[in-house]
Amino acid sequence: MSVATGLSSNVENGRCVLRFSGSLTLLRVRKLSEQLAEIEADDLCVDLSGVEKMDTVGAWLIHKLERDRGATIVGATKEQQLLIDHVARADQPVKIRRDYESPFLRVLDQIGASVNRAGRTMLGLLGFFGSLLITTGQIIRRPRRFRLNAVTQQFEVVGIHALGIIGLMSFLVGIVIAEQGAVQLRQFGAEIYTINLIGRSAMKELGVLMTAIMVAGRSGSAFAAQLGSMKLSEEVDAMRTIGVSPMEALVFPRVFATVLMMPLLGFYAAILAIVGGGLFCWVSLSIPPITFVQRIREIVPMTDLWQTMIKAPTFGLIIAMAGCFQGLQVESNAEEVGLRTTTAVVQGIFLVIVLDAFFAVFFTQIGWQ
Repeated sequence: MSVATGLSSNVENGRCVLRFSGSLTLLRVRKLSEQLAEIEADDLCVDLSGVEKMDTVGAWLIHKLERDRGATIVGATKEQQLLIDHVARADQPVKIRRDYESPFLRVLDQIGASVNRAGRTMLGLLGFFGSLLITTGQIIRRPRRFRLNAVTQQFEVVGIHALGIIGLMSFLVGIVIAEQGAVQLRQFGAEIYTINLIGRSAMKELGVLMTAIMVAGRSGSAFAAQLGSMKLSEEVDAMRTIGVSPMEALVFPRVFATVLMMPLLGFYAAILAIVGGGLFCWVSLSIPPITFVQRIREIVPMTDLWQTMIKAPTFGLIIAMAGCFQGLQVESNAEEVGLRTTTAVVQGIFLVIVLDAFFAVFFTQIGWQ
């Protein structure tokens, strides 16, 4: 096989015929370019029948002759012609600067994309909720499929390990609410009503809401990261292959444990918030603990406790579903695990606040004020 590249030019029938031979590759193109620059004929015919080897640089040289000087290509093999065609398709101008786009249209485009993404996510969550209901029905019909060990482990992860941080947070929030409320009520000589503010807000709203936010940031993100990593390593697909349902083995234990633990955590957080507020009232307002407790019993109705007990499992269901759903949406790379984990936390907190607003209006309408 010839290694060198030969170039000969002849005039045939009034046309300048360029015959290439040998290897038309990167190492030979520079010398050929200098030779071609010396040929000033306009009507060119390029004969490639003698070319034994061609790479993309050589194909680019032939395409350039065809593009700039209108040369006609003959004698190319099927593979050579395919390579030249690929190079020709890639010969597109590159934009150095982006085309001007109106900021208003760009904002509208982003809003539309966000609304579309939110709609698809909500539809996905509804479908996921339907799959969860089907799985729950199957477990009820066949109790042997209930994975007690997995649920117990999630009890420990979601509930017991969270007692410390939730208790400390709730205790400090109770102190903050008491301090800020006392400062405002002191202007009217009504410091005693600080107890009302602490008791009602902690039992009715702050306890369960702050707990839901903490669980979303702690457990919801963990669910998304765990399931996302399993999806990325194809463990979820392997479970399906051996006949194990990921909904039963992975999703249901996490959702079930979160739904059951949220009322306990919410009540625990509310009590510690009241304890923190009571400690502040004792130290700063000189209200004895016995007086504080008696006042709490008078002003906090049982309906506040029922509201917490109703909202807590609903919030737990939303948080666990968001975490598991986003985790199972992971595809392709490890970066998406982080993105889906962040989305799970944001989505869980957003839905919790939306539902809390709905519950506030609903309970007010039915007289639970």
